[in-house]
Amino acid sequence: MQQNATTILPQQVVLGLGANWRQFALLVAVNCFVGSMVGLERSVFPLLAEAEFGVRSATAATSFIATFGVAKAFANLAAGRLASRFSKRRLLLAGWAFGLPVPWLLVLADSWGWVVAANLLLGLNQGLTWSMTVNMKVDLVGPRRRGLALGLNEAAGYMSVAAAAYLSGEVAAAHGLRPGPLYLGIAFSAAGLALSTLVKDTTAHVRLEAAPLGAGGTSLLAAFADATWRRRQLWGASQAGLTNNLNDAVLWGIFPILCARRGFSLEEIGLLAAAYPLVWGALQPATGALADVAGRKPLVVAGMAVQAIAIWLAAGSTSFGGLLVLVSTVGIGTALVYPTLLAAVSDAAHPEDRASLLGVYRFWRDAGAIAGALLGGAIADAADLGDAMRFVALVTFAAGVVAAFTLSPAKDRAYAGGGS
Repeated sequence: MQQNATTILPQQVVLGLGANWRQFALLVAVNCFVGSMVGLERSVFPLLAEAEFGVRSATAATSFIATFGVAKAFANLAAGRLASRFSKRRLLLAGWAFGLPVPWLLVLADSWGWVVAANLLLGLNQGLTWSMTVNMKVDLVGPRRRGLALGLNEAAGYMSVAAAAYLSGEVAAAHGLRPGPLYLGIAFSAAGLALSTLVKDTTAHVRLEAAPLGAGGTSLLAAFADATWRRRQLWGASQAGLTNNLNDAVLWGIFPILCARRGFSLEEIGLLAAAYPLVWGALQPATGALADVAGRKPLVVAGMAVQAIAIWLAAGSTSFGGLLVLVSTVGIGTALVYPTLLAAVSDAAHPEDRASLLGVYRFWRDAGAIAGALLGGAIADAADLGDAMRFVALVTFAAGVVAAFTLSPAKDRAYAGGGS
């Protein structure tokens, strides 16, 4: 295996952030536009359901998030195996092909069903493009700077989510909920596709890292079993990731409606919707680097406790200032959790199996968006919006306890040799 890999690898292929900074920076830029696509919807679309389409049920109003979550989860699951067949670069470009029609469909939508259909395409776009930027960055840097690399990737994506959420709120306040904010999406998707054509594939980097380790190549079924129940480190990460996106879905779909019913303006709702991913995104380079030093488990457990407490308190807060502090605190907790879980899964994966295992982890993580949208909407309809938030706070705290008993105290170094 090692001799074969050596003969097919070009001499200039090396692992490390410094050696690959140009391609790494290009992938960071691409992920900015990936995040911007979903950020458009965080402040505007939960409000569209009621204001333009007459959807009064919280469950129906959050259906677009559930559809998005289903599409993204299955795109994540398939992406790892498809990448080994078609290359990660091709899947990145395919993801943008799904994303290009999304803003146009939303501009033309004359029923809520159009919005749900557009979010099906957006989920495929996000599953393929975000998965490939994550995997390609991990391929480039090797194992020693993995947490930092993932922190930078997620920071780029979620700071762009925040920026787009804020901008769409401002445009909506000035020009209405449609079509103004959606013109931003047309520009974002075109720019993301254009930059992605410049990205180079990273297959050679995977082969270089895998060469001393022997062959990988586990099946998708085996990877699914490993990350779902068979390997404690992996299923512990999967359940934590699922819960993280469960609470994110409630903050995305329920929280803006709660704020609107409490009398906040569109500008205020846009700022609150942006503050959470802004703090989450900005802190991830630091938390990712910290996870490389302190290990994965302490950051995940602490982060989920912080999320749970802040969400519980936000459910009862009625002041703009108080809510701004609390959603920012949720962002701090999420920054501790998000890149760290990706790094924990990558630590435990053979390089040739990493895309598949990350795909299964991301499948379960994004299944949390489905659960959060459906459970949050159902609880909000049966009780109230605040009770939906309190429920996910309790679930988040419980998932942190499970993580404390399943994740390794330090990094799983089974496949952490080599690279810089």
